[in-house]
Amino acid sequence: MQANEIITLYRPVGPVELELIRLSGWKSFPPRLPDQPIFYPVMNEAYAVQIARDWNVPASGAGFVTRFVVRKDYIVKYQIQNVGAELHDELWIPAEELEELNNNIVGTIEVIRTFS
Repeated sequence: MQANEIITLYRPVGPVELELIRLSGWKSFPPRLPDQPIFYPVMNEAYAVQIARDWNVPASGAGFVTRFVVRKDYIVKYQIQNVGAELHDELWIPAEELEELNNNIVGTIEVIRTFS
């Protein structure tokens, strides 16, 4: 697959979500909990680091930045949402569409940063 056919996204996670990703063979993100109606991948590593380090570590003792690649023709249907500073760009994927996102991941989900 050519670079212009894929998009790299990031997802900051805590230890529980990371274990579920591992159990999937690094192929998918786990279903959202009932109080989590949206799946939020972020558009850049710096924003993912900020969340993993500043939110996940205090909440659960560790934070991880995952990186994954998705098919561009699938992901472009979601508008980029800016939720703060210029750096804070993310996608809002309804929980019921997460399986479709997982089906459009190219390769595996990888951990690129760890914080504790």
